[in-house]
Amino acid sequence: MKKIISLLSVLLATVSYAHDDVNSDKKVFSEVVVTEGVSMLQGTGGNIGLLNGEDGLLIIDDDYKVNVGALEKVLDMEEGKPRFIINTHWHNDHTGGNEHLGEYVTIIAHDNVRKRLSTDQEIKFFGMKIQASEKPALPVITFDSSLSLHFNGQELNVVHYPNGHTDGDSIVLIQPANVVHMGDHFFSGKFPFVDVESGGNVIGMTNNIKAIIARLDSNVKVIPGHGPLSTLSDLKDYGYMLETTSATVKEAIDEGMSLKKIQAKGLPDRWKSWGEGFIDEGKWIEMIHISLKAKEHE
Repeated sequence: MKKIISLLSVLLATVSYAHDDVNSDKKVFSEVVVTEGVSMLQGTGGNIGLLNGEDGLLIIDDDYKVNVGALEKVLDMEEGKPRFIINTHWHNDHTGGNEHLGEYVTIIAHDNVRKRLSTDQEIKFFGMKIQASEKPALPVITFDSSLSLHFNGQELNVVHYPNGHTDGDSIVLIQPANVVHMGDHFFSGKFPFVDVESGGNVIGMTNNIKAIIARLDSNVKVIPGHGPLSTLSDLKDYGYMLETTSATVKEAIDEGMSLKKIQAKGLPDRWKSWGEGFIDEGKWIEMIHISLKAKEHE
């Protein structure tokens, strides 16, 4: 619970930062080389994908607003200002840099990302209210199902997978580099946050992960929304977790157990370590429970 409260404090604090408050003097990001021309930047928010080459820079997500100064320093060490930003979804640990960077970078995202960023949002699960973003933070190129970019000798296929983490999530497939940025459809080795108020659903996420796995090969390098650089095997373990924990909770519901009783019983021991991240076991069971009930009423 302390971890959740601590992270929520960061989330809430980032809603009202001014440009002058951004982090620029200290090292925030570490860079993990994924393959030639593709890196992963890890800061305090979601993982950032970075493409660097003859066409310049492109980034996938941009962390918290408070870290945009530190991010610009990293980019200046690479090749300078990025030409494009792809947002995998609307949450401010992935879009916080938009407001500043969007003054000179073209932002690309799913239609629903722009809709949510441009209006006030609420995440009741954590008691959070987020104000609408300023105009520079809004994506200027949006799409419905998919979009392709050709950049630095790579084809980036940005594909929308609905009603998983939110209603506006996309993954980014990068070929021939054989890399995929999963956004928050994938928390590597941990229970994910599923934003049910924003159209997310654990069952939808489970189905989406199955569909994504089917289009990847065994050598793919997987950038998760949160966690270390991963493999297809890691993603399959995550998909198995989604499927089996959802089945466990559904079975308990079918037996007439209340949410509190299901939480008290807990999940099989295999998944205990998965609750050591942002979302603990009790919160994960609640998200599954809400998702299953929502599916019953569709």
